[in-house]
Order: sequence, then C-alpha cells, then structure tokens
Amino acid sequence: MNWNCCWTKEQIEPGECPNIHENEDEFRTLPARRIVEKCFYCDRFRDDLRTMAEGDQPLARFVPLLVEGLREQKNQIAAMAGSLDSRNQEISFLHELAEVLQTTMNLDEVLSVAMTAITAGKGFGMNRAFLLLTDKCQHNLGIGPRNLQEAWQTWEEIAHHNYSLTEMASQFFNTKLRTEKAKFHDIITRLGALLLEEGHILCRVLNGHRPLMVDDRIRAAEGDNGLSELLEVDSYLIMPLVCRNRAVGVIVADNYVTHKTITRQDLESLETFGYTVAFAIERASLYDQLQEKIERLVDANEQLLEQQEQIVRMEKLALVGEITSSIAHSIRNPLVTIGGFARSLLKKKADDDPLREHLQSLVTAAQQLDDVLNEVMTSSDSLYPTRDQWDVNLLVYRVNEDLTDRLVQRGITVRLDLPQNLPMAFIDFRQITFCVKTIIINLLDSLPDGSEVTVATRLIPQGILLEASATPVPSGHTVSGLGIMVCRNLLEKQDIPFTITTTEQEISFRITVPIERRE
Repeated sequence: MNWNCCWTKEQIEPGECPNIHENEDEFRTLPARRIVEKCFYCDRFRDDLRTMAEGDQPLARFVPLLVEGLREQKNQIAAMAGSLDSRNQEISFLHELAEVLQTTMNLDEVLSVAMTAITAGKGFGMNRAFLLLTDKCQHNLGIGPRNLQEAWQTWEEIAHHNYSLTEMASQFFNTKLRTEKAKFHDIITRLGALLLEEGHILCRVLNGHRPLMVDDRIRAAEGDNGLSELLEVDSYLIMPLVCRNRAVGVIVADNYVTHKTITRQDLESLETFGYTVAFAIERASLYDQLQEKIERLVDANEQLLEQQEQIVRMEKLALVGEITSSIAHSIRNPLVTIGGFARSLLKKKADDDPLREHLQSLVTAAQQLDDVLNEVMTSSDSLYPTRDQWDVNLLVYRVNEDLTDRLVQRGITVRLDLPQNLPMAFIDFRQITFCVKTIIINLLDSLPDGSEVTVATRLIPQGILLEASATPVPSGHTVSGLGIMVCRNLLEKQDIPFTITTTEQEISFRITVPIERRE
C-alpha cells in the first residue's frame, strides 16, 4: 500500500516531510520522535488513516484511538509542565519575597514590599490592593492606578526600566508611599471603618481566618455589604493576615483596570503569600513596640540619673545649710553683744557727744547684719522652693513697706514703676521677697543719703522682668556680700535668671521670674 506520510519510513530525505524545518535534522533519523511530534499532526497522516479504514485494515480501528490517546497525554504533560513552571516561578518569587521581608524591620517598608508584590507583573499581577491593619490603622495603605491612563504610565515605566521586585518595592517606599496613601485616602478611610463593623464581610473574613473570592455568586448568596460598589468592581479577593492565630489585618485586591478574571489559583497563591506577610508585619510591629519600650527605658534612665544628681545636690545643699546655720549662730552671739553694748553706750551719751554718731552707725550696722542673718537662717532651712502663682507687684509693695523705716531714716526714695494687669508669676513668694529685699538693702548701703532707687516690673517674652537700679553709682562700689550670694544660690535652684550690671552711671539688678507653671 502506498502511504502519503513518512511515518512508515526509518529515515527520510531532506524536504521529504513538509513539517520538518531547517535545524530539525534529528527528526529525519529518529522515526519515533518524528511520528509523535510531526506525523500525528500531519494532514498526510490523516489521509493514511482514512486509507487504512477504507481498505479494511485490521489496525484501522485502533491506530486512531492510540493517536488520540497519545495526543491527550502529550497535552496533559504539556499542561503539567506549564503548571510546574508556574509553580516553580511562584516558589522562586515567594523565596525572593521572603528574603526581602527578612531584611527590614521597618513596618512601612514591609508593607511596601507586600503591596508591590501583589500588584507587580513579576508578582501576583493584581491591579490594585488595599491593606488594613487591626492595631495600627495609621499604616493602612493602598496601591495601584485609579484609571487606565495611570495604569499604562506605570506599566510602561516598569517595562522600560525592567525593575526587579526589590527595586520596585524600594522605589515605592522612597518616592510613592505618601502619595499612594493620599491618593486612596477616601477608600482606605472607608474600608478601615467597615473593618470595625460587626458582621461586615471584611470582619467576617478576618475573624474566620480564611480567604474569600467575592463574585456574583457570593454577592447573591451572602452579600458583600456594598463593598463591590465602593471598589467599583464585580469581583475581588479578601485575604486575612493571620499570625499565630492572631488577626493582624486584611488585604483586599482586585483587577480594577484590566477586569481580568480572578482564578482559584490566584486565591491559593495569595493565601500562601499571606502567611509570610502576616509574620513580617507582626515582627515589625513587635520591633516597633520594643523600640518604644527601649526609648521609654532610656528616658527613665536619664530621669533617674538626673534625680541621682539632684539627690547629690540636695545633700550638698543640706550640708551648706547646716554650715550656714552654724556660722550664723556663731556670728549672732557676739553680734548681739556688740549691738547691745553699743545701744547702752548710746543711751548714756549726750546729744552733742561726738561719739554718738559713731555709736549710732554701729547700732545700725549691727541691726542690718542681724536682718541678713535672719534671712540666711530662714533660707537655709528650706532646700526646695514652694512655688505657686503670685502677684509680683504685690511682692514689691510689701518689700517697700518693710523697708519704710530704714528708707525714711536714710532719706532715700524708692520709685516704683509697676504696670497694671501683669500676669501671675510662678515663684516661691518668700524666697523672691528675700532676694528683692536683699538687693534693695545692698543698693541702700552703697548710696548716699537722699538718693533714689527705682524698682520696676514689665512683661517680656521670657516672663516678668523685675529690675532694681540706682544712679549715680558711688566710686569704688562693688557688689558683694553674703546676702547676694544667698540670693544667687536660691535663684539658681529655681532656674531663674539673675544678672547684675554695673557701669559708671548705674547699677542694676535684674531677675526674670517665670509665668508658666514648671515642675
């Protein structure tokens, strides 16, 4: 029987088979491969099969069945090979993704990698994705185009640069994270609110820990609470993110632009991917919590060190207070004797006695020194100020009244420049009173009789400025004395600025007291 096809020949010549092309010479000498890969799909072979059937050949019934069976098996093998290649690519992709996720502990970077993987063509190839977290809603994120034009621009950019998954994720994190959040702010906000609604499809999927592919059938049977209208799509995926039986968040993905059908394989692939992402998110969240605790511990340690330093200062101040009190008591005993003796001699002297003026000066000096000792002993008894809201002008008025007798005796005038409506100052009234009184007394001691002292208050950005000044300054005058030293120490403890300015024309003491309450 004459056959049209070359399937009966062991070897054929070049050009004898129209289905064998250049660079396929191996088919001419390998009949088994030629028959399976070429002859089974050749029109001449089909003609030979019909000839066999017409000639009532014994194998005419079986050969077509064998050919069809071999074709089906070959197609199945090809499909399995394609599926295997797809799975291998998916495994390789998941491996790369896992390596990328393991290299960062920053939550936003983890989310950027995850969302890029879902929407990238080299990844799962979805058009859009929205990620909602249960604990840190401020990190909720959306990614993808809002229209076809934006989609084409993104696809052309990726195709032009041929970015890898790592490069796309890095670029998204560095340049597009904020803009994508802003672009999808309306949808993300609405989805975040829906996630909290009991019985909503998002909440059901999250609590059920199982992914769901929503289509017309699901919406007709269970309903999706209007989620398809919000997303403006007919089908979408909801993927819960679960780590150690704890719901971390949920991913919603769709094909908003291409409207490509979402398959069961897409769902299975994303489910495998979800475990890795959930673990990475949980790890990054725990790392953030750890960092926050470390920062709190560092702050607490710094506060502890400050308190320890403060305790040391307290001990030093306590020692200084004890020494000050001891010195003051030691000075007071002979001072009382000197003052008492001077007063007794003063009473016995006639008004025209030349020694009377010297005795009066001695009595006055003893009284002044006794006043200073009283203030020093009172101040040394209190290591810490008792601060509250006080009227600074009232404080100045009281100091002026306390010094009235001494001012009259010296013929010195105190001019008060105290504007009204000043805010209250946060001070220790007793200690600031002592400082103001000590400053004025220091000025009195340096001025001749009949001089003038100005005490003024005014509001400045740093608080309330309290200034005491006098003109002119006697030649050779220096600011010193135990009282001024005590004042400086008291004000330093309260972190109150205290400055002394001396020129040839004027001497000025300035204290800036705070307005706001301080710890």
